[in-house]
Amino acid sequence: MKKNLLIAQSGGPSPVINSSLRGVIEAAKCFPDKIDRIYGGWHGIEGVLKEELLDLSIQSDEEIALLRNTPAAGAIGTCRYKIKSGQKEDFDRVVEVLKAHNIGYFLYNGGNDSMDTANKVAKLARERGLDVVGVGVPKTIDNDVGDGEFKLIDHTPGFGSVARYWSHIVQNTEEENRGSCPADPVIVLQAMGRKIGFIPAAARLADPKREMPLLIFLYEAGLSMEEMADKINTMVKERGRAIVVVSEGCDVGDLGFSKDKFGHAQFGASQTTVQQAMVNYLNKHGIKAAGSARGQTFGTDQRSTAIYASTVDLDEAYRVGQKAVVLAVSEENGYMSTILREPGLVYQVRYDKAPLELVANSERFFPQDWITPCRSDVSDEFVNYCRPLIGEDFPSVPMINGRQRFTCFKSVFADRKLPAYVPEDYR
Repeated sequence: MKKNLLIAQSGGPSPVINSSLRGVIEAAKCFPDKIDRIYGGWHGIEGVLKEELLDLSIQSDEEIALLRNTPAAGAIGTCRYKIKSGQKEDFDRVVEVLKAHNIGYFLYNGGNDSMDTANKVAKLARERGLDVVGVGVPKTIDNDVGDGEFKLIDHTPGFGSVARYWSHIVQNTEEENRGSCPADPVIVLQAMGRKIGFIPAAARLADPKREMPLLIFLYEAGLSMEEMADKINTMVKERGRAIVVVSEGCDVGDLGFSKDKFGHAQFGASQTTVQQAMVNYLNKHGIKAAGSARGQTFGTDQRSTAIYASTVDLDEAYRVGQKAVVLAVSEENGYMSTILREPGLVYQVRYDKAPLELVANSERFFPQDWITPCRSDVSDEFVNYCRPLIGEDFPSVPMINGRQRFTCFKSVFADRKLPAYVPEDYR
């Protein structure tokens, strides 16, 4: 008997999340003997709870193909909702929706918290005797899913594109700073990543030979504001200027940030940014040159700018989506599709699987071995690890009348079969 497939997404989006979605849809269509209809949970698990299931089977091949170069999560939406262990009604509701719509394959695309949700659904299927296979699709720009030895997954889709973004942003900033340094000798750039340093570390790809006056401050380096300011002033005295990339999670005092539904700090919604606090500190205490420090905070454009996507990242995101479907139809319940790097000089990967229970709520920090002894730079080993992920060229983003052409799905949803429901966290 054929079953339906349900794909949903959770957490922050990425430039390549829709490439994984495309991989899922197109792979699912290759198994007409096992998969009937394909649904997308509208805004993640929230859409599942509300029985809002976008019909992806009726969407045109053209719109599905356009997912490759459509960034962020507007196609089917994402959410920050997490079903906690004690929310029995939410779990019961998930079971009801899966039963009502003959769902035999549940795929969840997201980061570590999302893998926890996928793991819970997979366990629920086993415990309640449901004929449902739960599979995770990895996604996070932070690259923090998995283990510290990179054996479960080498890197997550989304990271390569944001690494490419930062490589280019720092190159652009070097041109700006070199020209305007008499007035603005110091420029501070804030990168996303909470307390995980992979994103700011990627700034080194802009200058692998270390020719720029570039300083990189990661949360994992553990420097105080005073120590970071001293290093900036040392660079200014030596080179006359400094480009500073700082993680949004660096400890510079209370920023008054809020938290999302997962309990994570929302630095982009803080009252004061790390960058602004650092610029204020430098200008208040003085820098070792004429002029002032300036700063810029980069936000969601890091994960929603199509032209900065890495072509390598786009391809790999597509393949992990495909792999997830293969795992699902092979009855591989409770696994996440993964990317593993093959040894050797030539960059190659293979697509494998990892138990969801090992990656659910995992948090991989930037390796201390990749932070240089000065605590304000990253090693060549990291550069060699990261360099293949950013690709060689710009992606080809379709344009019509000067505007980017992104996917626009028809708003056709599965007929509701259950009473209306309000998720427990919203009551």
